[in-house]
Amino acid sequence: MAGPGPPVKVLAAQLRGAVRGADGTWQMGRAEAGRAPLRLRAVWMQGTVLEVERGGGRGGSARLRDGSGPFTVLGVEEVPKGRPCLSAGKYVMVMGVVKSCSPEPVLRAIKMTDLSENPVHKSMWSLEVEDLQRVIP
Repeated sequence: MAGPGPPVKVLAAQLRGAVRGADGTWQMGRAEAGRAPLRLRAVWMQGTVLEVERGGGRGGSARLRDGSGPFTVLGVEEVPKGRPCLSAGKYVMVMGVVKSCSPEPVLRAIKMTDLSENPVHKSMWSLEVEDLQRVIP
């Protein structure tokens, strides 16, 4: 089982089944691919912004959806974003630390970037994830 490293590209549905390990990492099962579980702490996800909640003690939050399901990102007002990307309908990339996985993934944002201008990002995302996970031992 590989140790946690840089953010790993994942889909919301893949994280929903992850289990918290004793060392604070998350164990994402890959049995269907014939692979050992992947240990991760940080992930790279992409999705369409559904709604944004400003302020609050969590630094704002956003609800996103990728092709496999919804996920929540906390601390969205406290991270580098480049162009403003916190509005419904934007397609964004989020790097974040996994806080929980069930009933749906929740991340604490490290970085966000607006990818809305190029529709190829959205159409290729699930293939990028699949391709990367095929080469991770």
